[in-house]
Amino acid sequence: MAKALICFGLLSLAIILGVSSMAGLTTADRDCTNDMKNLATKCMPYVTYPPNPKIAPSKECCGVVQKCDMKCICDHITKEIEKLICMEKVVYVANSCGRPLVKGSKCGSYQVPPI
Repeated sequence: MAKALICFGLLSLAIILGVSSMAGLTTADRDCTNDMKNLATKCMPYVTYPPNPKIAPSKECCGVVQKCDMKCICDHITKEIEKLICMEKVVYVANSCGRPLVKGSKCGSYQVPPI
């Protein structure tokens, strides 16, 4: 249990630091960065590897998902972030929280399935 919490903490920190390092941010980008930090804090347990099992996101996670700009989030997902989170689970969480990603669109380098 302690090992899992340490891994979760390190993973969250890596994402937060990666997002925070974006220089020259506009106000919209700062809002997006804050959304990404909130998502990392509230939703990380639901989007990490392995792809299965998929776990229904918490109310807190969905609260963040419902308030954030998902297009901006997807535009800022890097290959490094994709190594840390399962994009299939990101799509699942977005759907579960009532904010489905546009089918066929890109989130990071991941193409949202048409089905």
